[in-house]
Amino acid sequence: MTNQQPLSRRQLLVSSAAFGATMAAGQWSSALSVAKDYRRLDSDKYFGRGTILATIEDDKVFTEGPAFGPDGNLYFTNVPAEKILKWDPKAKELSVWREQSNKANGLYFAPNGNLLACEGGAGRVTRTDMESGEITVVATEFNGFPFAAPNDLCMDDKGRIFFTSRPGVEDPTKGNVNAVYRIDPDGSVTQVLAWPDIHMPNGIVTSPDDKKLYLIEAHPDADFHRDIRVYDIAADGALVNEKVHVDFYPGRSGDGMCIDAEGNLYVAAGLHATRETSETLDTRPGIHVISPRGKLVAYVETPEDTITNCTFGGPENRTLFVTCGTKLVSFRTKIPGKS
Repeated sequence: MTNQQPLSRRQLLVSSAAFGATMAAGQWSSALSVAKDYRRLDSDKYFGRGTILATIEDDKVFTEGPAFGPDGNLYFTNVPAEKILKWDPKAKELSVWREQSNKANGLYFAPNGNLLACEGGAGRVTRTDMESGEITVVATEFNGFPFAAPNDLCMDDKGRIFFTSRPGVEDPTKGNVNAVYRIDPDGSVTQVLAWPDIHMPNGIVTSPDDKKLYLIEAHPDADFHRDIRVYDIAADGALVNEKVHVDFYPGRSGDGMCIDAEGNLYVAAGLHATRETSETLDTRPGIHVISPRGKLVAYVETPEDTITNCTFGGPENRTLFVTCGTKLVSFRTKIPGKS
């Protein structure tokens, strides 16, 4: 389960000679399709060596939700197996940290070291005290209805949790729709974005200064959103001034993402082979680095479907950990992750 090996040069795809110079900066309002941009990259400025850290073996495998803990270990989920796994970078060992995880998906470590989890199978967000192991339910419902499966989450510097929830119903009188929620420090829950204004919310992060929130839209059906949207975070926690940051349509959109200290997004997106959706192969399978101005500036290929998520960690916060099919992959990065 811990067959560590370097990725080939083909899989890295970081040669600036192959892609030309970094494309010129554009405006927020001029979001272009990622599929048009691969020729103009300078990926060496962002990525170093890549390594396959481990292969996950189980009856069912769909890895997600990587989060680097204050204990120096990486935690991530195998959703259908209902397990949270732990990778120990020093010992190079993979283990099961929690079973019966309620199909936990996205994970996030709060500043105090507690682990937040989107438990999609139970329709709730939980908090685990990493010292005692005690699990506390943070939120389970909105407007009298249980959440559609919580998917991914982040926090801002005011201690507010933002999380995505889908798939929901279309009629809000019969249940909760696809939405983004905010949980305030006092435990109150607010629906800040909802269907039909957004279609299929997925990965979610805040900017290094916590003034903006980025949201991946990842609807697999034709003529729905497959992009990343950016919002200003108002003083009261509302999300305002929506803009399309980058468009992945007609390819597979991003799934999860993280952000570096300079505000570049590292987005897990694309496919090696088509699946039973309208998504094309225009979006290549791997990590896409999107600048604060909404331009694709770097790309690195990952070895198999389906790439789902990524997070920073390790020495100097310069290791990008990626969940990708049955593989846990890492890349050294030139820029550290958001602290």
